[in-house]
Amino acid sequence: MGNNYDIILIGLVAVFLILRLRSVLGKRTGNEQPPARDPFTPPAPPPPRVGDAPQGNDNVVPLPTANAPAPRQSSPTSGPGGIRATVLPTATAGVAAIRAADPDFEPIGFTGGARAAFTAIVEAFARGDTATLKPLLDSTTYASFESAIRGRIERNEKAETTLIGFEASDVAGADMEGTNAVVTVRFVSEQINVVRNADSQIVDGNPNEVQKVVDLWTFRRDTTSGDPNWQLVKTESEG
Repeated sequence: MGNNYDIILIGLVAVFLILRLRSVLGKRTGNEQPPARDPFTPPAPPPPRVGDAPQGNDNVVPLPTANAPAPRQSSPTSGPGGIRATVLPTATAGVAAIRAADPDFEPIGFTGGARAAFTAIVEAFARGDTATLKPLLDSTTYASFESAIRGRIERNEKAETTLIGFEASDVAGADMEGTNAVVTVRFVSEQINVVRNADSQIVDGNPNEVQKVVDLWTFRRDTTSGDPNWQLVKTESEG
Protein backbone atom coordinates (compact mmCIF):
# COMPACT_ATOMS: atom_id res chain seq x y z
CA MET A 1 0.00 0.00 0.00
CA GLY A 2 2.82 2.39 0.84
CA ASN A 3 4.15 2.11 -2.71
CA ASN A 4 0.72 2.88 -4.18
CA TYR A 5 0.44 6.04 -2.08
CA ASP A 6 3.86 7.14 -3.28
CA ILE A 7 2.84 6.68 -6.94
CA ILE A 8 -0.39 8.63 -6.43
CA LEU A 9 1.49 11.43 -4.66
CA ILE A 10 4.08 11.67 -7.46
CA GLY A 11 1.27 11.79 -10.05
CA LEU A 12 -0.50 14.63 -8.21
CA VAL A 13 2.74 16.59 -8.00
CA ALA A 14 3.33 16.12 -11.76
CA VAL A 15 -0.21 17.30 -12.61
CA PHE A 16 0.26 20.34 -10.34
CA LEU A 17 3.55 21.26 -12.03
CA ILE A 18 2.05 20.93 -15.54
CA LEU A 19 -0.89 23.19 -14.61
CA ARG A 20 1.46 25.66 -12.99
CA LEU A 21 3.73 25.83 -16.04
CA ARG A 22 0.69 26.18 -18.31
CA SER A 23 -0.54 29.19 -16.33
CA VAL A 24 2.90 30.84 -16.40
CA LEU A 25 3.85 30.17 -20.03
CA GLY A 26 0.38 30.31 -21.56
CA LYS A 27 -0.86 28.56 -24.66
CA ARG A 28 -0.04 29.24 -28.32
CA THR A 29 -3.08 30.81 -29.96
CA GLY A 30 -1.56 31.82 -33.31
CA ASN A 31 -1.61 35.54 -32.36
CA GLU A 32 1.75 35.66 -30.61
CA GLN A 33 4.13 38.57 -31.38
CA PRO A 34 7.26 37.55 -33.30
CA PRO A 35 10.36 37.17 -31.12
CA ALA A 36 12.64 40.16 -30.71
CA ARG A 37 15.66 40.36 -33.03
CA ASP A 38 18.70 38.51 -31.81
CA PRO A 39 20.94 41.33 -30.51
CA PHE A 40 23.99 39.46 -31.76
CA THR A 41 22.71 39.41 -35.35
CA PRO A 42 23.51 42.63 -37.24
CA PRO A 43 20.51 44.36 -38.81
CA ALA A 44 20.08 44.33 -42.57
CA PRO A 45 21.56 47.42 -44.25
CA PRO A 46 19.02 50.16 -45.08
CA PRO A 47 18.08 50.66 -48.73
CA PRO A 48 20.07 53.35 -50.59
CA ARG A 49 18.60 56.87 -50.50
CA VAL A 50 18.31 59.17 -53.45
CA GLY A 51 21.10 61.73 -53.26
CA ASP A 52 23.55 59.57 -51.30
CA ALA A 53 27.16 59.97 -52.34
CA PRO A 54 28.53 57.07 -54.40
CA GLN A 55 30.03 54.36 -52.22
CA GLY A 56 32.59 53.02 -54.66
CA ASN A 57 34.15 53.56 -58.02
CA ASP A 58 34.69 51.98 -61.37
CA ASN A 59 37.83 52.44 -63.44
CA VAL A 60 39.42 54.86 -60.96
CA VAL A 61 42.82 54.70 -59.26
CA PRO A 62 42.33 51.22 -57.70
CA LEU A 63 44.13 51.15 -54.35
CA PRO A 64 45.89 48.06 -52.97
CA THR A 65 42.80 47.17 -50.91
CA ALA A 66 40.21 47.89 -53.61
CA ASN A 67 37.34 45.40 -53.88
CA ALA A 68 35.08 44.62 -56.83
CA PRO A 69 33.74 47.68 -58.67
CA ALA A 70 30.59 49.26 -57.27
CA PRO A 71 27.57 50.01 -59.49
CA ARG A 72 28.12 53.11 -61.59
CA GLN A 73 26.49 56.41 -60.71
CA SER A 74 25.86 58.54 -63.79
CA SER A 75 24.12 61.62 -62.38
CA PRO A 76 25.44 64.52 -60.28
CA THR A 77 25.55 63.70 -56.60
CA SER A 78 24.60 66.01 -53.78
CA GLY A 79 22.41 65.99 -50.70
CA PRO A 80 22.31 66.63 -46.96
CA GLY A 81 25.64 65.53 -45.60
CA GLY A 82 26.68 64.34 -49.06
CA ILE A 83 29.62 65.25 -51.23
CA ARG A 84 28.96 67.25 -54.37
CA ALA A 85 30.29 65.50 -57.47
CA THR A 86 29.53 67.05 -60.84
CA VAL A 87 31.05 67.46 -64.29
CA LEU A 88 31.78 71.17 -64.71
CA PRO A 89 31.12 72.79 -68.10
CA THR A 90 34.87 73.08 -68.69
CA ALA A 91 35.12 69.27 -68.75
CA THR A 92 32.03 68.26 -70.73
CA ALA A 93 33.67 67.95 -74.16
CA GLY A 94 36.71 66.17 -72.72
CA VAL A 95 34.57 63.64 -70.86
CA ALA A 96 32.77 62.83 -74.13
CA ALA A 97 36.13 62.31 -75.84
CA ILE A 98 37.31 59.97 -73.09
CA ARG A 99 34.09 57.98 -73.22
CA ALA A 100 34.52 57.60 -76.98
CA ALA A 101 37.92 56.01 -76.34
CA ASP A 102 36.84 54.13 -73.21
CA PRO A 103 33.08 53.44 -73.00
CA ASP A 104 33.48 52.16 -69.44
CA PHE A 105 34.62 55.56 -68.17
CA GLU A 106 32.00 57.08 -65.86
CA PRO A 107 32.92 60.55 -64.53
CA ILE A 108 30.82 60.60 -61.35
CA GLY A 109 32.05 57.14 -60.38
CA PHE A 110 35.57 58.37 -61.15
CA THR A 111 35.29 61.10 -58.49
CA GLY A 112 34.60 58.48 -55.82
CA GLY A 113 37.83 56.67 -56.63
CA ALA A 114 39.66 59.99 -56.90
CA ARG A 115 38.59 60.86 -53.35
CA ALA A 116 39.94 57.51 -52.15
CA ALA A 117 43.24 58.21 -53.93
CA PHE A 118 43.36 61.76 -52.52
CA THR A 119 42.91 60.45 -48.98
CA ALA A 120 45.54 57.73 -49.39
CA ILE A 121 48.08 60.08 -50.96
CA VAL A 122 47.62 62.95 -48.48
CA GLU A 123 47.89 60.62 -45.49
CA ALA A 124 50.87 58.71 -46.93
CA PHE A 125 52.69 61.96 -47.70
CA ALA A 126 52.21 63.15 -44.09
CA ARG A 127 53.57 59.83 -42.81
CA GLY A 128 56.47 59.86 -45.27
CA ASP A 129 55.24 56.52 -46.65
CA THR A 130 56.92 56.43 -50.05
CA ALA A 131 56.02 52.77 -50.62
CA THR A 132 52.32 53.68 -50.71
CA LEU A 133 52.92 56.78 -52.82
CA LYS A 134 55.06 55.27 -55.56
CA PRO A 135 52.42 53.20 -57.46
CA LEU A 136 49.87 56.03 -57.26
CA LEU A 137 52.06 58.76 -58.79
CA ASP A 138 53.88 59.11 -62.09
CA SER A 139 57.67 59.30 -61.88
CA THR A 140 57.89 63.11 -62.00
CA THR A 141 55.23 63.67 -59.33
CA TYR A 142 56.70 60.93 -57.15
CA ALA A 143 60.14 62.57 -57.33
CA SER A 144 58.62 65.86 -56.13
CA PHE A 145 56.80 64.20 -53.21
CA GLU A 146 59.82 62.11 -52.26
CA SER A 147 62.06 65.20 -52.27
CA ALA A 148 59.68 67.04 -49.92
CA ILE A 149 59.60 64.04 -47.57
CA ARG A 150 63.40 63.80 -47.61
CA GLY A 151 63.62 67.53 -46.80
CA ARG A 152 61.39 67.07 -43.74
CA ILE A 153 63.56 64.21 -42.55
CA GLU A 154 66.72 66.28 -42.94
CA ARG A 155 65.14 69.10 -40.90
CA ASN A 156 63.93 66.61 -38.28
CA GLU A 157 60.36 67.75 -38.89
CA LYS A 158 57.17 65.73 -38.69
CA ALA A 159 53.97 66.50 -40.60
CA GLU A 160 50.53 65.83 -39.15
CA THR A 161 47.52 65.93 -41.45
CA THR A 162 43.94 65.19 -40.42
CA LEU A 163 41.51 65.01 -43.32
CA ILE A 164 38.15 65.96 -41.82
CA GLY A 165 36.10 65.39 -44.97
CA PHE A 166 35.14 66.52 -48.45
CA GLU A 167 32.73 69.22 -49.52
CA ALA A 168 33.11 68.56 -53.24
CA SER A 169 35.03 66.58 -55.84
CA ASP A 170 34.06 67.94 -59.25
CA VAL A 171 35.49 66.97 -62.63
CA ALA A 172 36.98 70.33 -63.63
CA GLY A 173 38.86 69.26 -66.76
CA ALA A 174 39.17 66.30 -69.09
CA ASP A 175 40.95 65.56 -72.35
CA MET A 176 42.49 62.88 -74.53
CA GLU A 177 46.23 63.27 -75.10
CA GLY A 178 46.96 60.64 -77.71
CA THR A 179 45.79 57.40 -76.11
CA ASN A 180 45.97 58.87 -72.61
CA ALA A 181 42.83 59.98 -70.78
CA VAL A 182 43.57 62.97 -68.55
CA VAL A 183 41.11 64.08 -65.88
CA THR A 184 41.43 66.97 -63.41
CA VAL A 185 39.39 66.85 -60.21
CA ARG A 186 38.72 69.92 -58.08
CA PHE A 187 38.73 68.77 -54.46
CA VAL A 188 37.26 70.97 -51.73
CA SER A 189 38.21 69.46 -48.38
CA GLU A 190 38.56 70.37 -44.72
CA GLN A 191 41.92 69.60 -43.16
CA ILE A 192 44.04 70.23 -40.08
CA ASN A 193 47.73 70.53 -40.98
CA VAL A 194 50.60 70.89 -38.52
CA VAL A 195 54.40 70.58 -38.83
CA ARG A 196 56.46 69.97 -35.69
CA ASN A 197 60.20 70.06 -35.10
CA ALA A 198 62.34 67.48 -33.32
CA ASP A 199 61.19 68.89 -29.95
CA SER A 200 57.50 68.50 -30.97
CA GLN A 201 57.13 72.27 -31.14
CA ILE A 202 54.84 73.61 -33.86
CA VAL A 203 56.73 75.31 -36.68
CA ASP A 204 53.78 75.61 -39.06
CA GLY A 205 50.01 75.24 -38.86
CA ASN A 206 47.52 75.18 -36.01
CA PRO A 207 46.18 71.95 -34.48
CA ASN A 208 42.97 73.75 -33.47
CA GLU A 209 42.22 75.28 -36.87
CA VAL A 210 40.23 73.51 -39.57
CA GLN A 211 41.15 74.87 -42.98
CA LYS A 212 39.15 74.67 -46.20
CA VAL A 213 41.60 73.54 -48.88
CA VAL A 214 40.92 73.62 -52.63
CA ASP A 215 43.18 71.39 -54.76
CA LEU A 216 43.29 70.61 -58.46
CA TRP A 217 44.68 67.12 -59.03
CA THR A 218 45.20 65.66 -62.50
CA PHE A 219 45.09 61.91 -63.14
CA ARG A 220 46.14 60.03 -66.28
CA ARG A 221 45.54 56.57 -67.74
CA ASP A 222 46.43 54.92 -71.04
CA THR A 223 43.09 53.78 -72.50
CA THR A 224 44.78 51.15 -74.66
CA SER A 225 46.39 49.47 -71.67
CA GLY A 226 44.88 46.54 -69.83
CA ASP A 227 46.02 48.19 -66.59
CA PRO A 228 42.95 49.93 -65.03
CA ASN A 229 45.10 52.09 -62.74
CA TRP A 230 45.14 55.86 -62.95
CA GLN A 231 48.17 57.81 -61.73
CA LEU A 232 48.41 61.27 -60.25
CA VAL A 233 50.48 63.41 -62.63
CA LYS A 234 49.97 66.98 -61.37
CA THR A 235 48.86 68.85 -58.23
CA GLU A 236 47.90 72.49 -57.82
CA SER A 237 46.37 74.56 -55.04
CA GLU A 238 43.60 77.00 -55.89
CA GLY A 239 43.62 80.36 -54.15
